[in-house]
Amino acid sequence: MKKIVSIILCLACCDIVAAQAYSLEQILDSARHNNIAIRNARHGIEAAQEQRKEAFTKYFPNVSGTGLWFNANKGMAKTSLNPSELIPSSLASTMAAVLPVEALAALANPISISMMKNGTIGSLMAMQPVFAGGQIVNGNRLAKVGEDVSRLQLQLSENEVEKTAEQYYWQIVTLQEKMKTVAAVEAMLTDIHKDVDVAVRAGVALRNDLLQVELRQNEVESQKMKLRNGIGTVKLLLAQYCGLCDTTFAIKAPLSVPNGDAAPLEAIAAPAGDEWGTTAEYQLLSKQVEATKLQKNIAIGQNLPSVAVGAGYNYHNLLDNDHSFGMIFATVNVPISDWWGGSHAVKRKKIAYQQAQDQLADNAQLLQIRVQNAWNNVEEARQQLVIARRGIEQAEENLRIHRDYYRAGTCKMSDLLEAQLLYQQSCDKHTDAYADYQGKLLDYRQSIGQ
Repeated sequence: MKKIVSIILCLACCDIVAAQAYSLEQILDSARHNNIAIRNARHGIEAAQEQRKEAFTKYFPNVSGTGLWFNANKGMAKTSLNPSELIPSSLASTMAAVLPVEALAALANPISISMMKNGTIGSLMAMQPVFAGGQIVNGNRLAKVGEDVSRLQLQLSENEVEKTAEQYYWQIVTLQEKMKTVAAVEAMLTDIHKDVDVAVRAGVALRNDLLQVELRQNEVESQKMKLRNGIGTVKLLLAQYCGLCDTTFAIKAPLSVPNGDAAPLEAIAAPAGDEWGTTAEYQLLSKQVEATKLQKNIAIGQNLPSVAVGAGYNYHNLLDNDHSFGMIFATVNVPISDWWGGSHAVKRKKIAYQQAQDQLADNAQLLQIRVQNAWNNVEEARQQLVIARRGIEQAEENLRIHRDYYRAGTCKMSDLLEAQLLYQQSCDKHTDAYADYQGKLLDYRQSIGQ
């Protein structure tokens, strides 16, 4: 039973260790989900969607309610009445014969009347726009363009994040491969040290040769320390960039990275000349042209008449009686003086629209140049990688020859160590060339919208 438990724990530990090794695809997937720039871009899409929904509500009636209660220190409506002036002359003689003198005197005095000292007013109104110069329609279209722009900005953010994450990945792979090269050189120097030590003890070699090997071993040990620190630093940067909680992870290097491997390079098709039209950069510029056109149409609509219809229900008790009533109405708003400044605003929007069109045409040419330049860089990096592979073969053969010569006593230790150094430099150059090729390949794919 204990043996079974031990096996299970061992397998679990293996799974944990395996889970800490990331491939390039896993690194990119983690960056897409956890990088702050992509998360902000997704929030931008959500905000643009809410703006589009907000613009859609402009198609519906605008309903508003108003309530007012007031209590003034005096009536808002005040007047004076003279009853004697309101009595016809034919009736005045009859009243003079009938009414007493005191009553006739009272009719001659003015009467002060004050109304609406306090009261309550309430109304509920609904306004439905019928014609607004196209502002509502174009506003909704502009909001939709804004949503499309936010999605393209997300794509650009993803491209940039993937590029940076892959750069960190290849930096770690490069340092790891150089660490492997240093380990191989270290083993090689250990063998040389043994041979020289035996030769020195036998009296067929100078002790200076042994000291040169030991100095070279110290240099290699220093290189190992620098590479180890470099790997740790880049891992910290990659973990922060991709949202990885643990910085003790390992990186899975592709099979074609090891030095001396002659695996064929991936075939990449040459650009046809119109790939730039599918890139997010070009589509973003096109959306900018569309947005400036809609803004121009909105500026024109702001100077056109607007028509709206409505209905309402009102209540008040201003005359100490509850009174309510409903009504329907229509409004027409004609901007007259606004055309003075509005005409200049329209011209300004037309100029912005023309500028956006010119910028689209100019940047389309730049994007085409970018594609060709990226392709040239890929081809150049491919050739450099092929040269680096041949350099490893030549340096390896040169090292073998010098080692045989040294054992035969026909070359100095300094020549052997120089051949060993050339071999190490060739291996490192191949590693750098491979990482550079992968980076140029990514640039080219992004330049054609892949």
